[in-house]
Amino acid sequence: MPGARSCSGWRTRPAAPRAAISRLQTILVGDSGVGKTSLLVQFDQGKFIPGSFSATVGIGFTVMLLGDSGVGKTCFLLQFKDGAFLSGTFIATVGIDFRNKVVAVDGVKVKLQIWDTAGQERFRSVTHAYYRDAQALLLLYDITSKMSFDNIRAWLTEIHEYAQKNVVIMLLGNKADVSSERAVRTEDGASLAREYGVPFMETSAKTGMNVELAFLAIAKELKQRAVQPLDEPHFQIHDYIESQKKKTSCCAFS
Repeated sequence: MPGARSCSGWRTRPAAPRAAISRLQTILVGDSGVGKTSLLVQFDQGKFIPGSFSATVGIGFTVMLLGDSGVGKTCFLLQFKDGAFLSGTFIATVGIDFRNKVVAVDGVKVKLQIWDTAGQERFRSVTHAYYRDAQALLLLYDITSKMSFDNIRAWLTEIHEYAQKNVVIMLLGNKADVSSERAVRTEDGASLAREYGVPFMETSAKTGMNVELAFLAIAKELKQRAVQPLDEPHFQIHDYIESQKKKTSCCAFS
């Protein structure tokens, strides 16, 4: 039974279940400048924003956040999208929610559509339907919850069953700021990541530690896959993450 939760843990107030919403997609097409973005803003926000818009970014990717309920996926997304940690309570995500953010990667604007997924078992079938549309998956566990870490293998099994074969996967140990309550050692997370051949880092949605690095590393990997000629050396996401973590400011990117 899901309940209200904060970015740093659970509370006891139960959340009323809601029926999953059917998945529908509509695509706006037409020449640049005909007003597609304004039309979407009018529908989404019910208002017209005067002024000029930059042309919609031409390269974009879908990133999914996965992991047990309560590991901090929603707060992780909000920290990246808005640069803020909201300490109030949240109702556990129902089905799928999403946010968009444009980031600069090597001088190229890349649009990330980030899907925040429900971690509860009863919504798992809804989540499965979205796996194959994602180019990257950020798999989170809570370093203060051994159970959330133990369940990572089950999540990886689902990923290998439902996701694209070449999907980019990153393992993240979230809530690293709560070191006094640590239940999972950093070396255990790193060892599991090596076993599955995926990059790993610990993060904190509260302090912002490595949050932007995680998304930008994913964006750089996906952008390189999309535009890099086959005869050029392949981008190494593991090496990139390690080099950025060693810098004084891991979030200063050119």
